[in-house]
Amino acid sequence: MTRGAHERHRRWLEKAGILTTALPYMQRYAGNILVIKIGGNALEEAENQLATHFAHDIVLLKQVGIHPIIVHGGGTQIDRFAEKIGIKQQRIDGLRITNKETRDCAAMVLAKLGKSIVGLIQQAGGTAVALSGQDANLMLVHKTKPIKDKSGSMVDLGFVGTPNKVEPSLLFMLIKAGLIPVLAPIASDGKGEIYNINADAFAGALAVGIGAKRLMMMTDVAGVRDAQERMINELDEKQAKKLVKEGTINSGMIPKIDTCLSASKGGVTSVILDGRVPHTILLELFTESGTGSLIHAQKNENKAKIR
Repeated sequence: MTRGAHERHRRWLEKAGILTTALPYMQRYAGNILVIKIGGNALEEAENQLATHFAHDIVLLKQVGIHPIIVHGGGTQIDRFAEKIGIKQQRIDGLRITNKETRDCAAMVLAKLGKSIVGLIQQAGGTAVALSGQDANLMLVHKTKPIKDKSGSMVDLGFVGTPNKVEPSLLFMLIKAGLIPVLAPIASDGKGEIYNINADAFAGALAVGIGAKRLMMMTDVAGVRDAQERMINELDEKQAKKLVKEGTINSGMIPKIDTCLSASKGGVTSVILDGRVPHTILLELFTESGTGSLIHAQKNENKAKIR
């Protein structure tokens, strides 16, 4: 055997070893639903192929019998388009105040993003469909209550919704048909009014409502870190609340932690992942150590599976 043939043989053995190591993890998740939340920013990383890698990973999950549901954000794109068409954006403590014009703008931008994700998945060999929480009343919401600003005044956020109920029947039908649902966080109150929903909160409520095995929150940071900036691989509710109280977990990570803790109470194991790492989903699911910060869920034997 020539030197080149020896090298090719070595690489083949390495790849075979990777596949056999991943097999037990594939079997663990086979038939289960995963809710994967991806931010709008990650979808603009085509120049370094992160979005393409993401799409291929989703198709691979489906191919091995795992059922991903994608929830996507799009805050940056909404801001950009609103500015372009002259809709002034207002925020209070980082939260968008959503009037009717902004809501309609958000619905349009999110619909376009959903189609883009569908396109990427289908280019990777999968079959996907773009929806929102409004379709078939997948999710019902109620108007989010006013919040206090720094001065103590109550502020109405406008057409911002809080998840109230999940009706997963349509999603089960789509999954059984071999489709990958891609959901935008827009939903109705069931009375004819449409609301924009925080994508993290939407994903968490969906994961609990459909009985998902995992909620995977892809972010633009390297998971949860302690006071010494060290990566925290696993934490429970008590530890997470302590870190929030100490200020170690702060800013935009707090709502993600809150979503994961809420999902945990609903029986869904949640993880916060660094979405900037190629194939981070596969590394989290199919390796012993994973790559993200795992937030332990309460035990729930009644996981939804698609047979």
